[in-house]
Amino acid sequence: MTLQSLLSHPWFDDLLAAVIAAPLALLVHFLGGMLLRRVTRSAPKLQRTLINIQAPSRLVLPLAALQMVWQAGEDNLHMMGTVRHVNGLLLIAATTWLAARAVNGFADGVVAQQPADVTEDLRARSVLTQTRVLARTVNFIVVVAGLAMMLMTFPGARHVGASLLASAGVIGIVAGLAAKPVFSNLLAGMQIALAQPIRIGDVLVVEGEWGRVDEITGTFVVLRIWDDRRLILPLSYFIEKPFQNWTRNSFQLLGAVVIYVDYGMPMDALRAEVERLVKAAPEWDGRFFNVQVTDANDRTIQVRALCTAANAGLTFDLRCRVCEGMVAFVQREYPQFLPRTRTEGSGPAPVGPTDARSGDGALSIP
Repeated sequence: MTLQSLLSHPWFDDLLAAVIAAPLALLVHFLGGMLLRRVTRSAPKLQRTLINIQAPSRLVLPLAALQMVWQAGEDNLHMMGTVRHVNGLLLIAATTWLAARAVNGFADGVVAQQPADVTEDLRARSVLTQTRVLARTVNFIVVVAGLAMMLMTFPGARHVGASLLASAGVIGIVAGLAAKPVFSNLLAGMQIALAQPIRIGDVLVVEGEWGRVDEITGTFVVLRIWDDRRLILPLSYFIEKPFQNWTRNSFQLLGAVVIYVDYGMPMDALRAEVERLVKAAPEWDGRFFNVQVTDANDRTIQVRALCTAANAGLTFDLRCRVCEGMVAFVQREYPQFLPRTRTEGSGPAPVGPTDARSGDGALSIP
């Protein structure tokens, strides 16, 4: 091909414009990125967003420049329609990618401003939960919108839609049933982000399992059980069903220890021992404790000790410590007042030390 024939080729002007426009767009991207990063140094959220969109914007600007070149070209050029369409699809895809990365970058900037360990900070956990759930919801909407815009560029899509309308009754029912879990989880995610019945780091009791919220995605919640198992539940579960949230308003909890002893057990001595145990325990937060007889039956009395701690983990450890101490105290000082089974004609339990042949014992920590 001679230079004359190359210069007279119908595509020469458009290709030359494209060769100039694409590098020029990359230069604008480079200079504009440097300027914007300098301007947004004092705004961490915008700074993180700019860093996150650097890769997709490197595609969006050249593709946008090329699209303007192709749109300005002659309509009667061979394959011009196909080139415009393909470039348009790539531009929509790159723009969708850029929008999703921008949302994630802004969310990362918000999260980065929170404390490194948000477990004990209610406000930080609220912000973290809202940011992550809303970011995933917006990303879902962005991707769906991008796919819809790409589909709308195909003229045949309208004909497909028109043909489907003939059986809209059946298809509508099927589509509605199929989409129900998706949209119910989407709406549940919005409700969780705004109303916040649960937050990342919350301690929950769900389906009889005690655990901490480890992750909230766009469709499900990961609950880390106390023995390191993971319980996976859909987002809609926390909108439709009851559950316990132990850290909804505060991390502080009240723990209860229940033991059963004989009617002859001196309560003043047991109460003094529980006071000693609680005040010596490093888990106790100093707020409250007491000992009460809360129930009685034909064999035993129920003694309940209450004590407080700063969070759920410390409360559990404190309950175990107090329970062990109460049992050891009764076994050591008053073994005759362990739960006993009486028969007709048996006399009262002796007062004072005796052997520990006292029947079976019962203990529970609710």
